Amino acid sequence: MNTGLRITAFAAALAATFGTAYGVGKGIEPVVSGTAENEPARHDGHAEESPNPGRGEGGHDIAPPGGLQISEGGYTLDLRTPGVTAGHRSELRFVIRGEDGRAVTAYEREHDKELHLIVASRDLVTYRHLHPTRAADGTWSTPVDLPAAGGYRVFADFTPAGENTENLTLGADLAASGTYRPRKLPAPNATAEVDGYEVELDGGLRPGAASELDLKVSRNGRPVTDLQPYLGAYGHLVALRAGDLAYLHVHPNGEPGDGRTRPGPGISFTATAPSAGSYRLFLDFKHEGRVHTAAFTVGAGGATEPTSTEEPATAHAH
Repeated sequence: MNTGLRITAFAAALAATFGTAYGVGKGIEPVVSGTAENEPARHDGHAEESPNPGRGEGGHDIAPPGGLQISEGGYTLDLRTPGVTAGHRSELRFVIRGEDGRAVTAYEREHDKELHLIVASRDLVTYRHLHPTRAADGTWSTPVDLPAAGGYRVFADFTPAGENTENLTLGADLAASGTYRPRKLPAPNATAEVDGYEVELDGGLRPGAASELDLKVSRNGRPVTDLQPYLGAYGHLVALRAGDLAYLHVHPNGEPGDGRTRPGPGISFTATAPSAGSYRLFLDFKHEGRVHTAAFTVGAGGATEPTSTEEPATAHAH
């Protein structure tokens, strides 16, 4: 559109709510980059369906993706800040509540943190990996500055303290008011440039099967061989499915000090895509005391493979 549509925080929140309902209903269908935001891609006019949902190659169970539910396993994400103003610094506040409704105050440390907070726009152009602080009463808070108006998804990745507790990723909607301009999913890419660094991606995602993602970091044409540990590894990777923003748990292969893992230029991960479609990958890596984020769009199960180079539009706050 030639002029932006001015929306209020209420309208943004309403749009985000309906966006979530649409994403959950349609997210399991392939979503190809270049389509309208949250619009599922179809092949030959028909939606693709898994012959056996929840089962991977060889009939093995697939762990369900996280972030699609606000409550799971007796825990609930209580987002105290449902809306912010785009382009303005705001404080994001939330609480994790247990089955008794009380705020959780004890967590297991995962990747050097009690809780990881991810904020991503529904078009997967804007991404934030934040490190909130927890008050004694269990309230988490962190400053956030979102550049564009529209719907966002907030992900809380944590493991409650105690026996037999599992890692959970809960999600809630966040609206940013302001002048809204729709943006398309960035085109598939195998190379990303960020802050003078070049990151190359080798490998891809397969629906229902584990696959390796190998990333190589260089600067000025030279491999970076002195990456610094970040969140217990030489890189931290988050994968989100286009459409419903399902959150994939991605595991690094190796860790600093294990005698095998080198500090670059290569960083390796293992991930499983729950369905065919397009995914957005966000790699955080640390070098010379600063954290940088490289972003990629990849396809799984017949979606377009990465072939182009993209200048990331993401920003990172630490």
